[in-house]
Amino acid sequence: MSRRTLKADIAIIGAGAAGLVTAAGAASLGRKVVLFEAGKMGGDCLNYGCVPSKAILTAAHKAHSVREAGRWGIDAELKRVDFARVRETIAEAIAAIEPNDSQARFEGLGVTVVRERARFAGPRTLESDTVRVTAKRIVIASGTRARFPGMEGLNDLPYLTNETIWSLEALPEHLIILGAGPIGTELGQAFARLGSTVTIIEAGTPLSRFEPDHAALVKDALQADGVTLLLGQAAVRASGGPGAIELTLADGARVSGSHLLVAAGREPVLDGLNLEAAGVNTDERGLIVDDRLRTTNTRVLAAGDIAGKGGLTHLAGWHGSVIIRNLYFGLPTAQSSQPIPQAVYTDPPLAGVGLTEAEARGQHGDAVRVSSWPFSENDRAIAEGDVRGGVKLVIGKGAKLLGAHAAGARADDLIQIAGTVMARGGTVRDLTSAVAPYPTRGEVFKRAAGKYYEPTVFGPFARMLARILTAFH
Repeated sequence: MSRRTLKADIAIIGAGAAGLVTAAGAASLGRKVVLFEAGKMGGDCLNYGCVPSKAILTAAHKAHSVREAGRWGIDAELKRVDFARVRETIAEAIAAIEPNDSQARFEGLGVTVVRERARFAGPRTLESDTVRVTAKRIVIASGTRARFPGMEGLNDLPYLTNETIWSLEALPEHLIILGAGPIGTELGQAFARLGSTVTIIEAGTPLSRFEPDHAALVKDALQADGVTLLLGQAAVRASGGPGAIELTLADGARVSGSHLLVAAGREPVLDGLNLEAAGVNTDERGLIVDDRLRTTNTRVLAAGDIAGKGGLTHLAGWHGSVIIRNLYFGLPTAQSSQPIPQAVYTDPPLAGVGLTEAEARGQHGDAVRVSSWPFSENDRAIAEGDVRGGVKLVIGKGAKLLGAHAAGARADDLIQIAGTVMARGGTVRDLTSAVAPYPTRGEVFKRAAGKYYEPTVFGPFARMLARILTAFH
């Protein structure tokens, strides 16, 4: 087969967040860019992850608000959930964002977009069915996909993943979910609030990357929504068929449901890349890369989930920025040079940036201090009638902010307050400086920071100094 031959400054595999940020940045600088994407432009986040999951969560939270309206003296009744209309709102959200990630937009930027699967044909060469590209640099941004546990009988069942669940035309009668990570808890709560019976099975600890007391709030909320949580044991066998799925647990217990969602982690998408031809090595997390995202072939870089540094869309976007800075601005930038926040968008949401308390104590020992403030002592939370959760600051030597964590309403937005301070290498004192509008939930970070300084500001020495100064006024 004859192929069109191209030369490029940079060739990119994958049009998800990492690939698109890299392509847009390079093209805006006048570089010749070739972008390969065999699936949908926008990748997992736009089509199967962040956007549709937040849209269905919005519908679910609104249904929940109607059910809870009586608490506020509002006489309301949830007569039914129109799942077809819910699906339309999900599609509308995707469609509204889609143009920003579209092939037309990127071709308008000067990017050559090839809607085919690419593979290496040499250390600096990619080829697809119709195109062969030799590039000065190549970026692999092929992402991850759902990982499937080694369970007897699973491959014989019509299971769902975060990609295929959006094709459901009706609410599942009983949705079984394998995994209580972000995907499992978010979709579990969403479908429960929309009217499905939901059972979540988790062999380990739910939301283990977050502070344990914060994760416990989500566990309590799920149970309050009627979700059955089966924790601490794995499903070992699957049987049944469409509409009648049965899982057997390690202790012999059985769980039956109409649908099964596999949300038990992610695995790198490396199929068919022919990495051997490029001299690119891998491990269980994905591609082996250094802190500047270079693989074992330094002309080949990795960005996004495939780089093995974490599976977050905003992290993928940051990776694209790191590559552009290093290649075209002469600014040596490590991907680890910025603290990356993470969030789970359940009700209540969880968020964190930097080290957890346990991680900080493991690295810094007894030098670590913690300062917390609950929403039960925040006037806005009290007025809203939702005082669940609060914030926790993890503090090191010199009052350096090592980590910040939030659980409760709008925690996913509030974490940016602490994240901005950490990005500038700030201390707890920086959180005390700004004057927050009253009443807002954002005051909690200032209150937690102020609590850290109370022994100094209002301690014996400060009281003595105030007494002395009073004598001269």
